[in-house]
Amino acid sequence: MSQKRQKPFRPVGKVSRLAFTEEERAVPTLEKSLKKAEKAADKLEKSQERIPKKKVIVPERVVNTSTGKSKVHLNFEEIDKPKPPTKLTHGIKSIPQKKLLSQVHKEIRKDEHDNVGLEAAHKTEESAEFVASSMQRAYRSHKLKPYLQLAKAEKNTVNAEINYLYNKNIKNNPQLSSNPLSRWQQKRMIKKEYLAARYGKGAKTSHQTAANTKKAVTTVADTTDKLMQFIVSHRKGFFMFLAIATVIIVLMSTISSCSLMLEGGLNSIIGTSYTSEDADIIATDNNYTAFENTLQQRIDNIESEYPDYDEYRYDLDTIGHNPHELAAYLTSLFQTYKPSEVQVELQRVFDLQYKLTLTPVVEVRYRTETRTDTWTDDDGNTHRDTYTVEVPYNYYILNVKLDNFSVTSIANKLLNIEQLEMYSIYLETRGNKPFIFGGGTNNSAPSTDLSGVKFENGTREGNQNIVNIAKDQVGNEGGQPYWSWYGFNSRVEWCACFVSWCLNQAGYSEPKFAACQSQGIPWFRNNGQWANGNYKDLAPGDVIFFDWEGDGSADHVGIVIGTDGQRVYTVEGNSGDSCRIRDYDINSNVIMGYGLMN
Repeated sequence: MSQKRQKPFRPVGKVSRLAFTEEERAVPTLEKSLKKAEKAADKLEKSQERIPKKKVIVPERVVNTSTGKSKVHLNFEEIDKPKPPTKLTHGIKSIPQKKLLSQVHKEIRKDEHDNVGLEAAHKTEESAEFVASSMQRAYRSHKLKPYLQLAKAEKNTVNAEINYLYNKNIKNNPQLSSNPLSRWQQKRMIKKEYLAARYGKGAKTSHQTAANTKKAVTTVADTTDKLMQFIVSHRKGFFMFLAIATVIIVLMSTISSCSLMLEGGLNSIIGTSYTSEDADIIATDNNYTAFENTLQQRIDNIESEYPDYDEYRYDLDTIGHNPHELAAYLTSLFQTYKPSEVQVELQRVFDLQYKLTLTPVVEVRYRTETRTDTWTDDDGNTHRDTYTVEVPYNYYILNVKLDNFSVTSIANKLLNIEQLEMYSIYLETRGNKPFIFGGGTNNSAPSTDLSGVKFENGTREGNQNIVNIAKDQVGNEGGQPYWSWYGFNSRVEWCACFVSWCLNQAGYSEPKFAACQSQGIPWFRNNGQWANGNYKDLAPGDVIFFDWEGDGSADHVGIVIGTDGQRVYTVEGNSGDSCRIRDYDINSNVIMGYGLMN
């Protein structure tokens, strides 16, 4: 085998390369790992040569032996340039500058929307800063490149030489490779000895390094053999200890996993819930409903406010909002809020949701008029001619149009991407408070069986048609036909919509309500058709209101089928998100009152 010519070696700091003897080069089983080690060392030398150099002045004192006087000579010596700062170091040093620039840009943005020139100049400045920053990063990466290549080459050299020493040791001492544990320990000790030799006392030949590690490796192998013998002779105790340790580890892992799951579950619930107090959420929604009631009153008074029109034409969307959409929007925007804090925002949302347009139109119309002309002929006789004419006149029309844009469409315009993501989550979970605004129950039990029930007749006739229409809807899930009929474009708590739909199908245009407390009960009270919960003269078709919390606010509504004297039977929408038949003690304190339909 031809000997490879050794290249001149210039030390890299404290790093050296292995020097192989002729005997080592002649061993076929070591040839592959030896060549890899030499190739890695060659690349290390080339990488070292690419490190930038600089010249420094080194003073040298020279003593004249004849006179005893000394002189200082200044010599130039070429050394490696120190490694430039890393990206992390540079980034840390530039933090104050970046923070200052960020603050400056923030102040500029406050005014740039009102000044087109300022905005354009600011964008140009930011673009220039971005280009300069990119060039600076590219320049720093270019300067670091040779040092990174040197570090990589040194790492590869270390790995290749350790691998060679390990293979050589296994060849010389095959008995030391009896089991995987022993081989692992040997390689670990060789690596430790190699690193100490390489970075400690300077370069050594492979023969010297192997000799230094042989004793340590042999000791490790002996210790490993003794440990294996002990395990074999005490295998029952060892396996018992291993089993106990395994059980302990499994238990600890299970407890840790459960803790993480519990923590994750709690975080998930908190992160998807409305964070404001329930009373504040409800009060805020009531304030928004007050805006809507004022709008409805204005539309009701259009004809008295504008009396000089011949005709009023109405094209009106439904007035009403999904309270969960409003709560989700406000929570995404403010996290927590109180009614007084969001009144301005409520007004802004309301102004965007509803657009009332009054458009006067003047039409030229014609009416037929009968006219009589009187004239006298030459003989003195008086004549009357009667005829009709088409007379033009102005016909004044007031077009009243109301557009209702959902809160969701407004949220898509006003919220940023992160807030919109939270808005979608709040809507999906309904803030983990699905019945905070009333309008439902989570009771998903099967419908009450009415077979065998004997209803008692009261003094009021009632309306059986309403009951029949409601009972035909039993089994519907999701309430889509009811809330979409009402005018909502997405799901709401739909029990009130269901009752309004049934009444409408039976021929009643009123009451029509989507909220129990703020719309339904006020209508019945204002029209003298309200009875408290202790009312007993019930009739088919009456509307029943429930207060689950006992806080004086209606949470749910249904339609009365009838009573047997002890219990009242109802048809309810959104009972477990379905239409179901229910029954209650007629004296139950959850019955808030009744809307009497006749």
